Amino acid sequence: MNITLNGEPKEIAESTRLSDLVETLALAGQRFAIEVNAELVPRSRFAEHRLAPNDRIEIIQAVGGG
Repeated sequence: MNITLNGEPKEIAESTRLSDLVETLALAGQRFAIEVNAELVPRSRFAEHRLAPNDRIEIIQAVGGG
């Protein structure tokens, strides 16, 4: 199925969960937040949140600095 990831089209498998996407993108252990269709999804719900065709996903990564 097709989704939009950070403004770019991406094809993913049917029934992909946010936790699967995080693993595919090698984001485990990093600081980030995910919005699906402009709604923030808590990290505690990544494993249960299934993506749907045409979802718009934005991944915001925390950047340290001073």
